[in-house]
Amino acid sequence: MIKLPPSAPAYWYGDDAPPLWARALTPLYAGITALRRSLFQVGFWRQRGVAAPVVVVGNLTVGGVGKTPLTIALVRRLQKEGYKPGVASRGYGRSDEAVARWVDGSTSVTIAGDEPVLIARRTQAPVRVDRNRAAAATALVEMGCDLVICDDGLQHYSLARDIEIEVIDGKRRYGNARLLPSGPLREPLGRGRRCDFHIVNLGQMSTDEPNVEPEFGEWPMRFRVNDAAALLGARSVSLDHFSGHRVHAVAGIGDPQRFFKMLRDRGIAIVPHVFPDHHLYRAEDLQFGSRLPILMTEKDAVKCMSFADEWYFSVPITAELPAAFWVAFLERLKMG
Repeated sequence: MIKLPPSAPAYWYGDDAPPLWARALTPLYAGITALRRSLFQVGFWRQRGVAAPVVVVGNLTVGGVGKTPLTIALVRRLQKEGYKPGVASRGYGRSDEAVARWVDGSTSVTIAGDEPVLIARRTQAPVRVDRNRAAAATALVEMGCDLVICDDGLQHYSLARDIEIEVIDGKRRYGNARLLPSGPLREPLGRGRRCDFHIVNLGQMSTDEPNVEPEFGEWPMRFRVNDAAALLGARSVSLDHFSGHRVHAVAGIGDPQRFFKMLRDRGIAIVPHVFPDHHLYRAEDLQFGSRLPILMTEKDAVKCMSFADEWYFSVPITAELPAAFWVAFLERLKMG
């Protein structure tokens, strides 16, 4: 197995050439992934279907691109349309990935993973974590779900799917467009072109910034952020409440600078604190030496509930997509 660096190397998203060791390993990685895809395509390894439509949300690049907010938006919209969706996830970073589990909003992130707990908390939909996505989808259907959304499952070919949605970072896109470990791609760019929908995560960026315009055939996704929610109790305050004040900003996500920029754009003076993606927090991690409000992403907040006090706030984001996307997506879903 190729050992990847803990964070994205500068050459993935810059102009520098990858080091020699990375260029030497890339053909090996490309050959292994191509062989794996071909074994499924020719039927040597069989895909397993379930008695309900399956929608896979994924990305070609390593790291976070906004799949979880999109998954939450899909579940909520499908619930409004009368569906009973369930979510299948691996539950990255949980303590015992060999054990399949049901997840709800009160499940410990240690045994379930941060993203599944967040999805369950925001949607109240059934969530199943299992490194075998097909087994998770089967369990969801058996308990009454009439549609399965697979969070981060583009490369998990053992589960047959009806719709594939590729999520793309609007700013970084595909970086240098090289395969691992020379670049950030898990699979070649041609794999993404075979997906049914392409969602470009623009966050709170405006389209007048360079290189963030969606390309032909892509749908823009933006984040709406209005309030900060106290981790203790049900109190919410407008983000404008923090405008002009200093706060500690905590982010352990794929692209922490996106979160920091969003707060700065609201006039908040932040002291930024970056943690690794999926970091499991301890109380001492957030002892910064100065008593200021602590603003964090929802994904970070679900891991801090046990030791939070009145100074801790999460910043919920809501993914918004064009009305035309929902028309196209629901029509494609009905086609089967």
